[in-house]
Amino acid sequence: MAKRYTWATLVLLLLAGAAGAGQAQAQPSALPKIPVLETVLPNGMKLLMVIRRDSPTVACGWVARVGSVNEPPGITGISHLFEHMMFKGTKTIGTKDYAKDAEIRGQQDAIRAEMEKEYTLLREMQRRGEMSGEIYDPANMTPRLKDLKAQIEKLYAAEREVIVKEELDQIYTAQGASGVNAGTSEDQTFYFVTVPSNKLELWFWLESDRLLDPVFREFYSERDVVREERRLRTESTPTGKFEEAFEAMFWESSPYSHPVVGWPSDVESITRAQAENYFGVYYAPNNITAALVGDFDPDQALKLAEKYFGRIPRGKNPPPEMITAEMRQYAEKRFLAEADTNPEVLIRFHAVPFNHKDMFAFQLLADILNRRTGRLYVALVEGQQVAVGQPYASYEPKKYEGYFEASAEVKDGKRPEDVEAALNAELAKLAKEPVGEHELQKVKNQELANSFRRLQSNFFLLLQLLLYDSSDTWTFINDSPAKIQAVTAQDIQRVAAEYLTAENRNVAVYVRKAGSAPEDPKLAALPPQVKGMVKQQLAEIEQVTDKAELEEILTDLRTMAGKAPPQMKPAIEYLIERAEQRLDSLPGAPQPGGEAQKTPPGAKPNA
Repeated sequence: MAKRYTWATLVLLLLAGAAGAGQAQAQPSALPKIPVLETVLPNGMKLLMVIRRDSPTVACGWVARVGSVNEPPGITGISHLFEHMMFKGTKTIGTKDYAKDAEIRGQQDAIRAEMEKEYTLLREMQRRGEMSGEIYDPANMTPRLKDLKAQIEKLYAAEREVIVKEELDQIYTAQGASGVNAGTSEDQTFYFVTVPSNKLELWFWLESDRLLDPVFREFYSERDVVREERRLRTESTPTGKFEEAFEAMFWESSPYSHPVVGWPSDVESITRAQAENYFGVYYAPNNITAALVGDFDPDQALKLAEKYFGRIPRGKNPPPEMITAEMRQYAEKRFLAEADTNPEVLIRFHAVPFNHKDMFAFQLLADILNRRTGRLYVALVEGQQVAVGQPYASYEPKKYEGYFEASAEVKDGKRPEDVEAALNAELAKLAKEPVGEHELQKVKNQELANSFRRLQSNFFLLLQLLLYDSSDTWTFINDSPAKIQAVTAQDIQRVAAEYLTAENRNVAVYVRKAGSAPEDPKLAALPPQVKGMVKQQLAEIEQVTDKAELEEILTDLRTMAGKAPPQMKPAIEYLIERAEQRLDSLPGAPQPGGEAQKTPPGAKPNA
């Protein structure tokens, strides 16, 4: 799963980068409307199609309108776990002997049910203070639990004998497809691939098969994989566990307070029965949008959709409405952490969700503050000289809530208090004084150019259609440029005055842990919101011990570097550099001066 997580994170990173800081390369006066063909099948599944004849390929994908925000306590992380499960195959894919496969899974479920009884006893002992440590610590196993554990390990081994690992990926790759992957966020789960135009029916068949007859193989052992993923992306990074704690503090009542990867105690106790019930509700066709972008016949594609996706029955129970809303904040909250990182100050405010009428003012507000010509860099780095690197502002509209934040890294010899005061002063100016006409038009032009650039790639157009339709409506892609252009200086001033208030403020201060070394200057130079994702990737790369896996990660990175907007290239180039260093350090790697060459961009590594 390392490759899948790397690619999905880079997709989110590039989408953020395409929308964020950086000088626009083109300044179109207006954006063309994307000609989207929309169809809703009788079972409620939506299909979006965009015809482009520039390459004999089709970017294909679908999105389930489910993410961590939909998870109740007790099963947090189940949406992300599904991202893993959906690659385990079906009744026809992923197994050598389905009957034997099913028998083994039934035996596993029975033993896991007995193990859960033992874990219940351990939870009671833990509450009473009769044991120390975690209930999943091997040292706390009861004799009965040890016996059950040994039994289920034998069943795991038996299961491995009858399954075909990664068969879905193998089928796609053998037929010339690329980029088979997925990603889970707080609000949705994506599945995507690019196929040759003459293999479009293959995509319809494979994707409909895993929606119609999914089989959750290796379910209990895969929970351990997810647990390890959490350790890599959260617990092993310098600030990961603190960022998670800050999120939990920021969201008081909203379910955005728990992480996408889930709480460890939940992930380790989710049952296959719970997963199957969750699938029945949230992976029903009436909760899914599929999309195609590329070179294909739309009439033929519609017939294929009706033939394959149309056979999936509508869900018996509609997904429940998301009701729990974030409480209004009445007082400033503060968070202080010592970490192996450069000192930094982050200030965050509750804002508005996706496609809210004030969303576009928030976008421009962030743009005014960003970039080397933006207010934060000019004031904090060049003027007051209290910060280093690239201070940033970011507006994050989620489906049900949103937030706005600004952050800067503290310059050596300066105090976090200096940076916090400077950030607050710049935010206060936006509430007191209207933005000048020239400054406002400049960021509008930059937004228009960024939007234009995001439309060039079939793959990123696909992701935008799926993202927007699962958040609200795909028509956002055509409607938002005009709404951006309609924002006035008074709109920005009003939004700043209404939302960027002292009682709505949350402040996170990071100070360098005693004895820790300064960050690598190349890493420190990256924008803070990008740096966090890069650190997650670095933690994963440093754990890879298989050369073929690392070569695959490098190939993905080089492919993404070719698609990245200019402002994101330093981040990806840094990851490539570190991944190459990691590869050279592995046993058997070619030494300097050797004849072996690194995989060229876009080439497939030798497995």
